[in-house]
Amino acid sequence: MKEKLKRINDYKWILPKEVDSRMKVPGIVFVSRELLNKTVENEALIQVRNAAMLPGIVKASLAMPDIHYGYGLPIGGVIATDWESGIVSPGGVGFDINCGVRLLITNLYLKDIINKKRILVESLYQHIPTGVGSTGKLRLTHFQEKEVLAKGAKWAVEKGFGLKKDLEATESYGSLEGANPEKVSYKALERGAQQLGTLGSGNHFLEIQYVDEIYDYHLAKIFNLEKNKITIMIHTGSRGLGHQIATDYLEVMGRALRKYNIVLPDRQLACAPINSPEGRDYISAMKCAANYAWANRQILMHWTREAICKALQASPEDLGLELIYDHAHNIVKKEEHIIDGKKRILAVHRKGATRAFPPGHPELPAKYRSIGQPVIIPGDMGRYSYLLVGTKEAMAETFGSSCHGAGRVLSRHKAIDRARGRSITQELEREGILVKAADKRTVKEEMPEAYKDVSMVVEAIAGAKISKKVARMKPIVVIKG
Repeated sequence: MKEKLKRINDYKWILPKEVDSRMKVPGIVFVSRELLNKTVENEALIQVRNAAMLPGIVKASLAMPDIHYGYGLPIGGVIATDWESGIVSPGGVGFDINCGVRLLITNLYLKDIINKKRILVESLYQHIPTGVGSTGKLRLTHFQEKEVLAKGAKWAVEKGFGLKKDLEATESYGSLEGANPEKVSYKALERGAQQLGTLGSGNHFLEIQYVDEIYDYHLAKIFNLEKNKITIMIHTGSRGLGHQIATDYLEVMGRALRKYNIVLPDRQLACAPINSPEGRDYISAMKCAANYAWANRQILMHWTREAICKALQASPEDLGLELIYDHAHNIVKKEEHIIDGKKRILAVHRKGATRAFPPGHPELPAKYRSIGQPVIIPGDMGRYSYLLVGTKEAMAETFGSSCHGAGRVLSRHKAIDRARGRSITQELEREGILVKAADKRTVKEEMPEAYKDVSMVVEAIAGAKISKKVARMKPIVVIKG
């Protein structure tokens, strides 16, 4: 499939509709030539092509520079379908619904904690439940859990986990209207009841970082970022609840294909019309998982504040931990976009991709409306993470979307093989990074070599003018599942 891509410019490639007569729109891949040659799998490009065949798809099947093979839609994939005549696809959202990231700023500098990293890593590990199947300090009845699914981060704040101003710095204020817990299966509720307030495993993490590079001092000042300032990043999602919702509705959608005469090149893209009973039910359930994930990150932020205060024997005022922004990665949202000069209401599926809305967009918090949406791009635990802002070019080119991270280049199995005979934890400690994990296997699966160099990914996204660089952060303490 790579040989069928045509170069538009240094960071944009097109897969023409003529590649396959079933394609309704072209495929567009935002990537540098180096990334394309070294890291983009042919299988992921086939998925870009397949998504271009979905009923009601508009403009193009898009892929960000962190593109890699996923379930149905590639990770790093973005598609939009017409809200009236198009479909919704769980495979276009992913299993970890609203897997997302939040970036926090503190009053601390590197010099304040450089000799206290071990105390910090132990305190965080004690306060933050991690690992496969981990259960949290909260025990919810199904009635309480349904309140979380309906309210999202608002529920967490109401229960004392954080402040109301945290909601103002969260995408959609941490709660999607129209979430209907009655569309969530008993099995999904069972999986979610004990996992609220847990980090999980895999690529999820909590990191203490410091700002090591500033690219735009004006924008950095608005975010209160300075060189060597301490930031904290939390990356997790809807845990077992979201996974079960995706599993349940993929089965529902698979049965619905014949009912709606939908023919697909890949059943992993199983879908149903947005306005069908199946489509409406999935969207309601997906919103529940998204709300759960926002509540989860809100609670983890609160416990992170407590853990750091305890480790440093500091007050919350001394710490000054505040939320810069929180945004979703795996989600479908109802949005207005201009297509061929006309305003249209679309279902924008972002899978391993984040919003990158431009300055002036009405959905942005007031304090960011003049500069554009914060775009947080985490890397691997041995290199960097980035803060960028959205642009008008993103709104025109990608439905206001950007990439979400580095993107894997090694499967988990291959990463473990590559790590055989090595201590990844010790290697990272020699680089000044302390890592604590529930399972040594996770550290091997998540070793830096398993990922693309996030700096190359960010250069591609900035080169395409889809986001503008503000600052770069380097990890010094990492908590993994």
